[in-house]
Amino acid sequence: MITRKRLATGAGALLVALSAALLPTSAVADEPAAKESPKVELVLDVSGSMRAKDIDGTSRMTAAKQAFNEVLDAVPEEVRLGIRTLGADYPGQDRKQGCKDTRQLYPVGPLDRTEAKTAVATLAPTGWTPIGPALLGAADDLGEDGATKRIVLITDGEDTCAPLDPCQVAREIAAKGIHLVIDTLGLVPDAKTRQQLTCIAEATGGTYTSIHRTDELSRRVRQLVDRAADPVVTPVATNGAARCTDAPQLKPGLYTDRETFGEHRWYRVDLLPGQELRASVSISADRAVNEDYGVLLRAVTLHGREIVRGSEAGDGRTDVISTGLRYPKAEADDDSDGTKPAAETVCLQVSNSFSAPPSVKTTPGMPIELTVDVVDGPSSASDIASFGLGRGWWLLGALVLVGFLAGLLWGWLSRWRVAVWRTH
Repeated sequence: MITRKRLATGAGALLVALSAALLPTSAVADEPAAKESPKVELVLDVSGSMRAKDIDGTSRMTAAKQAFNEVLDAVPEEVRLGIRTLGADYPGQDRKQGCKDTRQLYPVGPLDRTEAKTAVATLAPTGWTPIGPALLGAADDLGEDGATKRIVLITDGEDTCAPLDPCQVAREIAAKGIHLVIDTLGLVPDAKTRQQLTCIAEATGGTYTSIHRTDELSRRVRQLVDRAADPVVTPVATNGAARCTDAPQLKPGLYTDRETFGEHRWYRVDLLPGQELRASVSISADRAVNEDYGVLLRAVTLHGREIVRGSEAGDGRTDVISTGLRYPKAEADDDSDGTKPAAETVCLQVSNSFSAPPSVKTTPGMPIELTVDVVDGPSSASDIASFGLGRGWWLLGALVLVGFLAGLLWGWLSRWRVAVWRTH
């Protein structure tokens, strides 16, 4: 009897195991869904105004093609990228027809760099500037799945197809809740273009950048494509202080603040021995400002001694100015009682030298974006910031040695010449 029960129990267990093995994998409900690859669509203005030759002595179209080639070479493997044009096909004067002139040049998906470059190379400045229809088309191209989605709009002028207001189109896209961000780049923009592109970007939580050089365009588009591949970081609002002792304590992350013209703001970061502080700051000129300005980021001790600084100057041709710094803190031995060395408080000072015309309001302050990261310090002494020159010490040492030997040789020759002169 007991044997029969054991056989029945074993047969039942075997049947359950076989059933579980034969069930489809979809029956396992607790497994997390695979993460969607990020999607980016570059929307390029190919209207007639792109013929203007005011970017590095070449046409705006030439600058855009060159930047696209560099960007396509650097697209991360995980990003599915597409390209859409506006104003590329219809050269006529029929407004109704010109405002339909937008098409997908390269489908959103795994990138074939050669094919995408070939498609961009065929473009020539042609027609109208239907920004609104192009944004709607790009949103459809990207779909409504759970992937991170980004549109990067590159144009040199206002939309020419009102009353389909592109800013309102951007608001409608944002209202769909499909997690789509629109970044805008204006090529040598005038005031109206800047205002419209800023509105489009702000409607979806994107950014606006004015472009006057080819390298600026290439660098900014690469940054935006890379940002789509990175996890989304939500900035944390903070308030810097007028002095370090009152400054907020920051942990690694992204922070936002506002700074008035010519103001100094302070923040604090704790750094352990063997760690490296990496910090960067960007200030947006969100209103008309005078030319010739700069931004300064300093790392200072609690006693006021400067450790390292980063600075950048502007000339009124860009809307965002950024700088950064690195400070690796050397390893320290444990104290005699075995306790670990204490952290050092590093004071970060953000300053600017912006000024505004009399008609421009100086309040509220300009937006600041401050990035703080703390990583393991470099393993090689040549990378330590306190060495200053890094690997350049080898060159400096060689130059000192050569100078010393040259001095000895010159001194010997001088004494020999004097001795010869005396003998004659």
